[in-house]
Amino acid sequence: MTAARIILWRHGRTEWNIVNRFQGQADIPLDEVGYEQASRAAEVLARYQPSALHSSDLSRCYQTAEALAQRTGLEIITDKRLREIHVGSWEGLLGEEVRAADPELARRLWEGEDVRRSPTGESPSEVGERVSEALTEMAEAAQDHSTIVVATHGLAGRVGTCRFVGLPFDQWRRFGGLSNCAWVSIDRHRSGAYWRIESYNVTADADLEIR
Repeated sequence: MTAARIILWRHGRTEWNIVNRFQGQADIPLDEVGYEQASRAAEVLARYQPSALHSSDLSRCYQTAEALAQRTGLEIITDKRLREIHVGSWEGLLGEEVRAADPELARRLWEGEDVRRSPTGESPSEVGERVSEALTEMAEAAQDHSTIVVATHGLAGRVGTCRFVGLPFDQWRRFGGLSNCAWVSIDRHRSGAYWRIESYNVTADADLEIR
């Protein structure tokens, strides 16, 4: 037996999110709005009574997770595998700057191909593998029938979800982007045979029924 539910929680807003700057693994902190988002989301997520709290080691995720740790008393367990996609030389660039720097690679990216973010970065499939591996280990180590919360990043959450529940990987592009401080709830079917997406891109402002 393993955990019964995994909640993948995207970090709150940063200054780079406002202008759509490529963050990748740059260690950008939350802005004032991001802290407020984390606090509101933590109030809702605490109702799930999670047994464990995991986080990417980057500041924006750890600071988001701290809001829930303060409400639950849980220790935050960091894992580098939960980091956002590495964007290499694109780090800090705006979309138009990426198109100017690597027009052909940028074209393939925006057409949805599984390409590396810059010649020195990662591909979505590589991120999906490492995030899914981490989720599997976390679920297996959790208390039986419990809920665990995992603070991660936007693309990492999307591709990790797709890979973890066993969908064909090219379907990750069918998932809409995760809003800042929104989450994905993945639960284990009562048969124990598979995981399924229970809800997607849920925010603290949504009318969420706690089961």
